[in-house]
Amino acid sequence: MEVTVNGEKKRYDCRAMPVDALLADNRVEAPEMVSVQLNGRIIDRQRYRDTLVVDRDEVEFLYFMGGGR
Repeated sequence: MEVTVNGEKKRYDCRAMPVDALLADNRVEAPEMVSVQLNGRIIDRQRYRDTLVVDRDEVEFLYFMGGGR
């Protein structure tokens, strides 16, 4: 399958992959601090294991940072 992750096309040798596996494959260091947007919709963190990414999906890892004034 081919998936777009943060604007970059990536190929995987499978038909589907759970969101949590995609996070691990992309070496996201603190997945508990990342929100995942799949085809324009934010995925509930408790559903990462159940939600499958399939061919032609678009995924964004959204990192939130504190700080500022």
